[in-house]
Amino acid sequence: MPEHTFRVNGEQVTVDVADDVRLLWVLRDVLGITGPKYGCGINVCKACTSHLNGEAVNPCAIPVGELSPTDEVTTIEGLPATVGEDLHPMQRAWLRHDVAQCGYCQPGQIMAAVALVRKVSAEGRAITDDDLDGLRNICRCGTYPRIREAISSVSRT
Repeated sequence: MPEHTFRVNGEQVTVDVADDVRLLWVLRDVLGITGPKYGCGINVCKACTSHLNGEAVNPCAIPVGELSPTDEVTTIEGLPATVGEDLHPMQRAWLRHDVAQCGYCQPGQIMAAVALVRKVSAEGRAITDDDLDGLRNICRCGTYPRIREAISSVSRT
C-alpha cells in the first residue's frame, strides 16, 4: 500500500492505505477521529464536512491520494485550536441557541458555518439570508431556524 502524509488538526500524519480510499474512512477508521460523520458517502448530506486548507469540504468525496504533505485537514475536534480556546465561538453559539437535538449532523453543520462566516468576513460584508440558504447540510431534526440564528450571531461579533 502507498503511504500518504498530510496534516490533521495541526499534526502531521502518515497513513498506509490505497490511493482511492476516501478521506472520511481514513479519518474515522484509521485515525480514530469520529467527529466527521458518515451520512451518505456521496457528498450530499454533508454530515462529514471538515476543512481542507481552510475551506469546507466533504471528506467522503476526497480520495486520500489527492492530499499532499502540506495539506491541512481540520475536523470538529481540531476547530477550537484554530482560535486557541476550549470551544470555537461557533460551538459556543450552538450551545447558546440550543441548536442540537440528536446532534448527528452538528459537527458538519458547525464546520460549514465556520467556513461561511470566515468567507463572508473576508469579503468585508454581513452575512445574508442568501448566504445561509447556500448551506446544504442536512439536519433530519429540522433545527434550521436555530442553526441560522447561531451562525448569524457569530457573524455579528
